[in-house]
Amino acid sequence: MIKSTAQYIKQKLNIDSPKIAIILGSGLGGFADVLENITTISYKDIEGFPQSSVSGHKGELIRGFVGDKEVLCLNGRFHLYEGHNPKVIADVVHILKELGVEKMIITNAAGSLKTELKPSSIMLIKDHINFSCKNPLIGSNDDMYGPRFPALNNAYPQYLRDKCKEIAKKQGVGLEEGVYMMVLGPNFETPAEIKAFSLLGADAVGMSTVPEVIAAVHCSIDVLGLSVITNYGAGLVDNPPSHQETITEANKASQKLVELVKEYIKEL
Repeated sequence: MIKSTAQYIKQKLNIDSPKIAIILGSGLGGFADVLENITTISYKDIEGFPQSSVSGHKGELIRGFVGDKEVLCLNGRFHLYEGHNPKVIADVVHILKELGVEKMIITNAAGSLKTELKPSSIMLIKDHINFSCKNPLIGSNDDMYGPRFPALNNAYPQYLRDKCKEIAKKQGVGLEEGVYMMVLGPNFETPAEIKAFSLLGADAVGMSTVPEVIAAVHCSIDVLGLSVITNYGAGLVDNPPSHQETITEANKASQKLVELVKEYIKEL
């Protein structure tokens, strides 16, 4: 199924040999607008492909260019709280691998666990904590893609993070490195949970990203992770978080994230 789906996508999008893929999080679809010479296919038109049902996720696969770099863009992701089997996320990543992807940029919207990490700022992910109790590699392992027990000690390679920090500095974009924690969702966290997550060493919390990262590491795709901070966690401020706030704050940060990622791709 993975190979046949990859072949179908390749023909439909007139794909040559994209080395880079980007997954866009809530409210961050603006990056798709900077791609040139694009061809697009809806997720619903790809047989066996999972669907995205969340506001702020268009649900389309785009092939386009940033300069001379061919890029695959997933404009909309798949959250486990939508009811997806975690394995389908591994299948999607393996399809990208079949299409030639070697590096993946994964973006998300996340809540801050500390007051100095403010809404509309960008956090460079240096590590993660999987608090979802879900894993896309559960089930039989396909040795063609990776080992049964992949190591995650270098899930976010230093050389990719260093390049991103270098570009951010040139652009005057503040970029703090931190640890991202994934929870299952879809509810926002309680104040007690936010406090506990902070004590565990997390800097931001969200409901995505980790399954894609695990699947990518499994099949030797290098990952850069970026979180747009959209709200403070419960208990840090008086007003409760909401999905509308997530979209609003993501839109505020969208332009600087787009410029950062655009330049980053050019220099890869």
